[in-house]
Amino acid sequence: MVVSYSVKILLIEDNLPYARLLEEFIMQEDHSQEFTLVHVKRLGEALQELTQRNYNVILLDLTLPDSEGLLSLPPLIGQAPSIPIVVLTNTNDEQLAIEAVRQGAQDYLIKRQVNPDMLVRSLRYAIERKQLLESLRTVNETLQIRVEERTAELVKANEVSQFKSEFVSMLSHDIRNPLNIILLAAGLLQNYDEKLTKEKKLNHLQMIRSAIKNMAQLLDEVSFIGEADSTKLGCELLSLDLEAFCHQLVEEVRLMADEKDMTLVFASFGQLGEALWDKSLLRHILSNLLSNAIKYSLSGGIVRFEIIGQEKTVIFRIQDWGIGIPQEDQKRLFQPFQRAENVGRIPGTGMGLAIAKKCVEAHGGEILVNSQVGVGTTFTVTLPLIRI
Repeated sequence: MVVSYSVKILLIEDNLPYARLLEEFIMQEDHSQEFTLVHVKRLGEALQELTQRNYNVILLDLTLPDSEGLLSLPPLIGQAPSIPIVVLTNTNDEQLAIEAVRQGAQDYLIKRQVNPDMLVRSLRYAIERKQLLESLRTVNETLQIRVEERTAELVKANEVSQFKSEFVSMLSHDIRNPLNIILLAAGLLQNYDEKLTKEKKLNHLQMIRSAIKNMAQLLDEVSFIGEADSTKLGCELLSLDLEAFCHQLVEEVRLMADEKDMTLVFASFGQLGEALWDKSLLRHILSNLLSNAIKYSLSGGIVRFEIIGQEKTVIFRIQDWGIGIPQEDQKRLFQPFQRAENVGRIPGTGMGLAIAKKCVEAHGGEILVNSQVGVGTTFTVTLPLIRI
């Protein structure tokens, strides 16, 4: 008949007569079907045994041929952290046994005092106490995770609240400027209509039109960022001749470059051909980067635009030799309303790069910047290539 045992004990004891005595205690009729015992003489044998079988409890003699005293505990706990350990000690080792409990053992027994009931009671206690400690540890870990998650949520909520406050403040500031221009120009037209020449009136009207255009652009960009943040920004892939599309974009910004007597250089490498792209997202990305490269370059400079077709990706590289971006500003460059400290009076909303990054992410790519003040800036966009 095969008897099934519920509790497996690993006894580590080099004293064979004492090991047999403990085995007799365990195998008494009252407990023979509850426990099974495996005996080894050395710590090394025990560590090997623990890699091969599962045990419920360890009985450990603190004096072994290959390990002495508390040095036996760390290897055992490291090998089997969830298995309770009951240490066996001689009378003069009682203080050592107490220290062993402090270091992770669940209980200790003085050898000369051990009897069957005491041994069984100690083993049961050690198992129950270890299970309780493991349960508490699991609960504590779960609570710790929940506390960390909740803390992260609160921090994020605070950051979102702070960002919204800053966002509203910056938006109000950026809208106020064109509004002031409109109010000023309209007031001059109203109060000095008869005294103003036709040319002056046209200039004031042009100022109003330009301010309204700037406000409309700012509100469109804010709306675009809002859609992107609310996950409404989709990627609609259609067949597109990428090289021809990029040529067209270059021609669209050439007038802006001509005004500053700048040279635009466009080059393509690799096999591009027909592929699937979101034309709207591409236009947002490349138009913003090309316009910025021209805007922040000195008159008479050069802007180089390259597209490089690879097996699974296309790299877009836009390089200028302009004012560059300070290192500290690069950390927050893709956040809305953020502009570098060295832009001076160069106009801008601080939304272009934030929009470009949102579009790059919606297209499943990444955008990187490499810049040095007074040397220039290179933006590199990598997007997945989906061939037809």
